[in-house]
Amino acid sequence: MRNRLKVLRAERNWTQAKLAEELQVSRQTINAIEKGKFDPSLPLAFKTARLFGMAIEEIFQFDEEA
Repeated sequence: MRNRLKVLRAERNWTQAKLAEELQVSRQTINAIEKGKFDPSLPLAFKTARLFGMAIEEIFQFDEEA
């Protein structure tokens, strides 16, 4: 799954730690999601979308080739 998390975070000048705090997860979780090593749970995806005021599909895109 591809995602725009790093770009959205950078637009707000947030560190991974700040985003992790906002989403109540570890910084390592944010790092893994940004690198595509971990797909967020559905509740975390909803929480992320709510935080950025976007639809889930605007942040996370299913990668057909993965």
